Amino acid sequence: MKLSLIICTYMRPEPLSRLMDSVMEQSVVPDEVLIIDGSTDDITKSRFGESINSIIKYYQVPPEHRGLTKQRNYGIERVSEDMEVVAFLDDDTILDQDYFEQILNTYKEFPNAIGVGGFITNEVTWEQVTVENPADLNYFYHDGYQRKESSRYQLRRKLGLDQKTPPAVYPEFGHGRSISFLPPSGKIYKVEQLMGGVSSFPLSILKQHQFSEYFEGYGLYEDADFTLRLSHIGDLYVNTAAQLEHHHDAAARPNKYSYGKMVVRNGWYVWRIKHPEPSLKNKFKWYQITLLLTAIRFLNIFTTSERKEAFTEAMGRSIGIISLLFNNPKK
Repeated sequence: MKLSLIICTYMRPEPLSRLMDSVMEQSVVPDEVLIIDGSTDDITKSRFGESINSIIKYYQVPPEHRGLTKQRNYGIERVSEDMEVVAFLDDDTILDQDYFEQILNTYKEFPNAIGVGGFITNEVTWEQVTVENPADLNYFYHDGYQRKESSRYQLRRKLGLDQKTPPAVYPEFGHGRSISFLPPSGKIYKVEQLMGGVSSFPLSILKQHQFSEYFEGYGLYEDADFTLRLSHIGDLYVNTAAQLEHHHDAAARPNKYSYGKMVVRNGWYVWRIKHPEPSLKNKFKWYQITLLLTAIRFLNIFTTSERKEAFTEAMGRSIGIISLLFNNPKK
């Protein structure tokens, strides 16, 4: 299967260089690599703009195409017509050597797949267990593994606000557990959501469906929106044997106020994309959880050392909630 890789980047030449090193060391190297650069300087261009490697194609986008979703769509338009699968990677990831091999094997095993995601190994510590105890609030259990349960999820479980569906299967009240709640079992799981920065799709699907440009700039939850829309028409999978590390480079991230506001407004948008007409009970539950998470961020002012960040994010979330009363995001 011919594979194209799109890397959308913005002002991160060092992380991008580390990622490219791991790409070139793959057991299956992509047939082409498209670097879609939204940087406002020429540092990334100086490194990759005249690459001697023929598979690397560098594009510095004009201002009107900057932003994660716009850059992804810009890249899709420039994928070679003979490619079969298009992979996306965040520019601050580093791949295990067989990452692409595992992704392509998933398409061979599940020819009906319209999307396959990889598995991030360095964000969560999992332990294999022989006995699961779902009543233990200190741990989250899934498929023979356990991970520490955060205080916010412990509180949600106490209040009856946790989901019954598996991880990455979106509940009717939103606020679902992401693919980070899937364990490192080496198995392939059917899901409804993928993380955009560790995802892949058949080119034929990407020619029919675009990333929404509602998610301007940083694009929080743009991947949830795209893959939840796709989940209505076909099957998505996460292969936990397709492994990589995500190092969360701080460059180009929004301030905490903007982030908090995006969490609420983009979260509402994604929820209503998947469930456009939720029941009154599920509407109430969405707002309950949103208010609870905002209150927790206010409490973090007193319980963490990052007091300013907690306050500004909590204010952003609060303004986001109020804005929903007068100006819902338009689908």
